[in-house]
Amino acid sequence: MMTVTMKVTSRIRIALNGRYLSQPQSGVQRFAGELTRAIARFDWPQGQEPVLLAPRTTLMLPSEGVGLPVVPCGHLKGQVWEQFDLARSHKGRFLINPGNTAPVFGRHQLVVLHDAAVFAQPEGYSWKFRLWYKVLQTILCHTKTRIVTVSDFSRQELSKYLKVSPKRIEVIPEGCEHIARVTPDTSILRRHDLEGRAFVLAVGNLAKHKNLGALNALSRDLQQRGVPLVISGGIDKSVFSGQVNLPQSALYVGRVTDEELHALYSAASCFVFPSLYEGFGLPAIEAMACHCPVVAADIPALREVCDDAALYVDPRNSESISQGVCRLLDDPQQMASLRDRGDERAKHFTWDKAARMLIAIAKDDMK
Repeated sequence: MMTVTMKVTSRIRIALNGRYLSQPQSGVQRFAGELTRAIARFDWPQGQEPVLLAPRTTLMLPSEGVGLPVVPCGHLKGQVWEQFDLARSHKGRFLINPGNTAPVFGRHQLVVLHDAAVFAQPEGYSWKFRLWYKVLQTILCHTKTRIVTVSDFSRQELSKYLKVSPKRIEVIPEGCEHIARVTPDTSILRRHDLEGRAFVLAVGNLAKHKNLGALNALSRDLQQRGVPLVISGGIDKSVFSGQVNLPQSALYVGRVTDEELHALYSAASCFVFPSLYEGFGLPAIEAMACHCPVVAADIPALREVCDDAALYVDPRNSESISQGVCRLLDDPQQMASLRDRGDERAKHFTWDKAARMLIAIAKDDMK
């Protein structure tokens, strides 16, 4: 996907919350990293380049493609760093917080709240994580902090649970061109004996609402066809609670690189996304960007994001999921149609567009 560099002409100084650099990558960290890189690609006036404010201990170094100058600040860690060191360090700059949390007493800032899952699906999170998010997000929504989310469904959910008008919440969809930009690493296919074979792919962390346990019937039926179900993803035990019973016959490949993920999407017969709750559903759009047919849970966020470019199944019915996938595998014409529609749908979602919308909010706030 081609992007056009935007020349920033107005005088505005921006900082980004770089706490995500100290966290393992999931969907939220992906959003933060891709937005950072998109903002870095803009043509900024000399002396007005944005900076990334980060804890002194991070998992990612600037040389790994952050795109902006990384300014280590403070001596604290985690949530305490964010509430105190970050709050002090961004003065004079509009602060973009892309990862669900922000300084309570920050001025001239926005926070991206990706979904209302801690309210709607509380059983999937540890009690400490759940309590902190509920308290912090409730406070932020009743300050002058600008609130952003990634879909209209999430806007309505956040409005309901946080008791704020939906007019206060702005929607900025995610992008997907990052996955098409990297060169596929096909060694993962050879390593797991998938090269040249039909297989069905599922991607997600092991949170309960990702619903990977509902793929048991699919795994059973695919095994009878000699087609493996491949599951990729990771789990953060400090965030997610409970255990997910993965299908016994599935091939679990764990966390993968972007290059490996591109190879999996591109080689898969189809991608299945059985989630019970999503704020956006980035993996579905990633799959479309890699020309992979999508079978998606019939839930509001995925209906909004995927539109007519997916085959929908009931995520609470394991047999429905299996029947939908198997029906698609037996229908080459429908698979080709979903590929074509997915290609077109993916073009609607770019990080460049998301970054432009964020910068517009910053300009408006700093008038």
